[in-house]
Amino acid sequence: MQTERSERMIGESSAILEVQEQVSRIAALNKPVLIVGERGTGKELIAARLHFLSERWGQPFLKLNCAAISESLLDSELFGHEAGAFSGATRQHKGYFERADGGTLFLDELATTSVQVQEKILRVIEYGELLRVGGDRLVEVDVRLVAATNGDLPSLAAANKFRSDLLDRLAFDVITLPPLRQRREDIPLLADFFALGMVKEMRREYFPGFSARAKLELQNYSWPGNVRELKNVVERAVYRSIDPDAAIENIIFDPFDSPYRLDESPARNDEPPTLTNSESSPGQPHRDCLEEFVAAETDLKTHLQTIERDLLQRAYARCQFNQRKTADFLGITYHQLRAALRKYQL
Repeated sequence: MQTERSERMIGESSAILEVQEQVSRIAALNKPVLIVGERGTGKELIAARLHFLSERWGQPFLKLNCAAISESLLDSELFGHEAGAFSGATRQHKGYFERADGGTLFLDELATTSVQVQEKILRVIEYGELLRVGGDRLVEVDVRLVAATNGDLPSLAAANKFRSDLLDRLAFDVITLPPLRQRREDIPLLADFFALGMVKEMRREYFPGFSARAKLELQNYSWPGNVRELKNVVERAVYRSIDPDAAIENIIFDPFDSPYRLDESPARNDEPPTLTNSESSPGQPHRDCLEEFVAAETDLKTHLQTIERDLLQRAYARCQFNQRKTADFLGITYHQLRAALRKYQL
């Protein structure tokens, strides 16, 4: 959005104001914080706000997405390694915890880490010390840990997939971010903010605003990707608008939507051959029967799609528009649900 020091939380809804108040209170304490929220809700923004509102604001603020690094490398990236610790380790390497000494370390997607890495993180939190890979000397560090996840850590801990003692230490306070659909009054503010940024990037003179129809579409969309998705949609709409003086009318939620979109299912070479006039019997009844069959099949397909869409809508609403809960409720995978939502533009 902006640089870390100028990032701010945009919104006037009661949900986001409560989060701002919670962040302001906990920022002053030297305690670990756990941020929970769906993808795109702004977990990294909250981590930055926690750092720059704390007494550590002048010290390093480092960020690492644990899911973006393989398990074999994550240990070295977090805690460092000594020269000769493994093949290719030609010199000593300081990890993120050492480089963040005196400041704040933000670990995103913490739920993806192994139990072994979690044990080492717990030691840093409890004793302020770590051991580099291949090392035999403890290194003292003073780091405030801010962790984030979009997973259910209590359930993972109950299933022995996440250390319960680490969860206890991280959960001194938990900041749960509301999804965008629960703070719809903030959508116009966010949309204008992102649009103005894109107008400036394109070096246009001013932002003409959104049409009434475009505003309604933005307001009524479910925003499964939350604020990050809203930013992309708005910037795309500004970029694709031809007349810089006309209010933005066309909102494209799915950039892949096209009449030439590739079929998700692989092409088949065993389709039945099409009958030609020379191959069919000379009588008209065969052609009439074929036309009636095709019409009936089309009507049945439409009817089944209507039933499927209605079932999907009701299940989605019942699960409060939580996609993973809806998938579990319907007994399908998360990716199957996402494909169905795209299919029916939900």
